[in-house]
Amino acid sequence: ENYKVLFLQGGATTQFSAVPLNLMNKNKKADYIVSGQFSKKAAQEAERYGEVNVIASSKDKNFTYVPYVDKFSPDADYVHICFNNTIFGTKYNYIPDTGNIPLVADMSSCILSEPFDVSRFALIYAGAQKNMAPAGLTVVIVREDLIGNARPETPVMLNYKIQAENNSMYNTPPCYPIYIAGLVFEWLLMIGGLEAMNKINEKKAAILYNYLDNSKLFKATAQKEFRSIMNVCFITGDEELDKKFCSEAKKAGLENIKGHRSVGGMRASIYNAMPTEGVESLVSFMEKFESEYKPV
Repeated sequence: ENYKVLFLQGGATTQFSAVPLNLMNKNKKADYIVSGQFSKKAAQEAERYGEVNVIASSKDKNFTYVPYVDKFSPDADYVHICFNNTIFGTKYNYIPDTGNIPLVADMSSCILSEPFDVSRFALIYAGAQKNMAPAGLTVVIVREDLIGNARPETPVMLNYKIQAENNSMYNTPPCYPIYIAGLVFEWLLMIGGLEAMNKINEKKAAILYNYLDNSKLFKATAQKEFRSIMNVCFITGDEELDKKFCSEAKKAGLENIKGHRSVGGMRASIYNAMPTEGVESLVSFMEKFESEYKPV
């Protein structure tokens, strides 16, 4: 209740512009918490439309944690966070209490992975390609009282009021991703909803983190209390050995294990579609690799 769900074109990066165009309209100020690459990019884009206050950042420790924030600019039009950080393998372990200031969350890489109390947020946006559908679709869940205040220069395709009035069909929508998203929603309901999905995801992540915490070779890079259940980042501590691991993993049929180019190391993205058996296969390979290359 009191929310509109919009099915929009473009990736979540488009919302880096759409959010300030629709919400940064009263005081032309917004607070951003920078906990990784995507929240940093969102803040940089918002600077085109008004005053951006980066009120906290975890850059000081290479984004291995999420800052705890409980004080916000009283005149901010909204507060923006990125709930899960794919590149660094961290996630929020709390929902910031922003009081009357609207809280906006980029949930591109964690939506549908666990239950969320939507009422704690004024706006949630998420690119579909992690847990929902093929790329090309972005879902925006926006509180109704925030619709209708877009700046005059806002392009029609980025105007939430126009999209809401036209049921996300102001022009031809991304039909195939929306169709696939519908099938995914039905599947999630069939297996028991987000509570059941969360149990599966927690189990998958625990298998991998438990191994990493007891390994003599591999080490998880995110601080324990902020570990993502969608993206598990780890290293050996030796760049050449990391490269060898990625190379041999690929030969063993384990794809896309290389970490993001900005941080290196390895990253296991274990989104909803990844079965538990996939994580177990990765751990088995890691055990084999460690037996051959562990420090003496």
